[in-house]
Amino acid sequence: MSADGEEVLKDALSSSRFSAVDYTMFTLMLVASVGIGIYSAIVSRGKESTQEYLLGSRSMSPFPVALSLLGGVVSSISVLGNATEVYMFGTQLCVVLLGVVPGCVLVNKLILPIFYNLNLVSINQYIELRFRSPALRKMMTLCLTIKLFFIMGICLYAPSLALAAVTGLSTWASMLIMGAICTFYITIGGVKAVVYTDVLQTFLMFTGVLLVVIICSVDMGGLSNVWSIAQQGGRIQFFNFDPSPFVRHTFWSTFVFGVYLMIHIVGLNQPCYQRFASVGTLQTAQRLCWSFMVGLCFLWGLLYFSGLVAYATYHSCDPLTSGRIEKPDQIIPYLVMDKLAHLTGVPGIFVAAVYGAVLSTVSTCANAIACMIWEDFLRERPYFASMTSAAATNILKLISAVTGVLAVFMGVLAGQLGNIFHVTYSVSGAFLAPMQGVYLAGMCMPWVDSKGAVTGFLAAFCYNMWVVIGKFVRGGGSPPRLPLSTDGCLSPLNLTTTTPLPLSLVNLTTTPPPKL
Repeated sequence: MSADGEEVLKDALSSSRFSAVDYTMFTLMLVASVGIGIYSAIVSRGKESTQEYLLGSRSMSPFPVALSLLGGVVSSISVLGNATEVYMFGTQLCVVLLGVVPGCVLVNKLILPIFYNLNLVSINQYIELRFRSPALRKMMTLCLTIKLFFIMGICLYAPSLALAAVTGLSTWASMLIMGAICTFYITIGGVKAVVYTDVLQTFLMFTGVLLVVIICSVDMGGLSNVWSIAQQGGRIQFFNFDPSPFVRHTFWSTFVFGVYLMIHIVGLNQPCYQRFASVGTLQTAQRLCWSFMVGLCFLWGLLYFSGLVAYATYHSCDPLTSGRIEKPDQIIPYLVMDKLAHLTGVPGIFVAAVYGAVLSTVSTCANAIACMIWEDFLRERPYFASMTSAAATNILKLISAVTGVLAVFMGVLAGQLGNIFHVTYSVSGAFLAPMQGVYLAGMCMPWVDSKGAVTGFLAAFCYNMWVVIGKFVRGGGSPPRLPLSTDGCLSPLNLTTTTPLPLSLVNLTTTPPPKL
């Protein structure tokens, strides 16, 4: 693009920045999150204990816990990544929602009763109880902790794209702000602060995405028109029964993925288990699981549809191919500022929604990391075992604070790795799949002993890491994208009706990310 064209692009963006109303709405969300943390700390004053800090004394109300479950799982990765997947590869991924149903049955009937009735605090306690192996328990804790740090980094990085798209704030500054706020309220308020801020953040997440989908769909002539354009562009596909394992998305692979996701993100996941353990009875925890499944299907369905809306909007002028954005995950923030910036307050609501998602997930993960480090590494050591309840709670607060700081550094690393959806599930799968194999073997195969569990875990973990590291180092090839068009794009000197991202924000990295 010529220098004159670049100047026109920068001038065209001047009207698409945050207004005072947008900043106000975004700031109110941050202030409210901090306020809830302070309130939770005040209410819990004088009742300091590790059980109160980590599990809310196992007496929390089911409704906020249900929303916290949903908010902790449906993160900024989902808000940006799920829409991008549908935009680039079509709707076959939506069959995941069918797979979560049998996955929910497995969690309810097999996993939850075992964990809850054992009165666990850390799920890795089960490993030592079942296999009589403290070393295996610590290996599992270490892997899960690394995985949660990675997830926090990705979640901090993802919304930095959204804020960079609408303000002059750098990705570094964005992650520092989010990391600081999240660290503050989880440190002082514990699990209750996490749960009650999740309620606010989940509501904002749903409202923000729904608002974008409704307004853009109306502008496109209605839902039927959006569906028709997506169908013409080859984005609508649900029943690809190709049995080949080399096809990226088929009915079979996405259905099985849905079953695995429920086991992966709900059944054998420390952050979610702490929510289940915070209510009074097993039956309440099981009802929470069913409620979570319904909410997940509805919210993920909305996120998938936002990808179709984005495709229908840009079916003749793809922002990625035309150079207006650098990474596919910027498509939804770009859509908001390109088409909705003239509606005062809407960009602020959307960015608040994305940041609500990241605060929810990061706070959930940080609280879980503090729980595992305390329960699996520190609590039984003589020095810590002799501590008073208040002193132990202060140690947990210190661990939470350090966790928040480390998450920011992970966010900087995550920005260099590539597509959010690919990176997240590649790395988390490499860490968690061997662990989940050990859990399921312990629950379903009574003949498996500690030697078999350790051998199987190490073999599976080494193989998975070999595959993932090889992908990053040598490149695994990019999956074939569905066709994208730029035939309807205006020339650079006639862009007064569009609002592309400024060049300084488009080029978020100086080198292209490795292909996955």
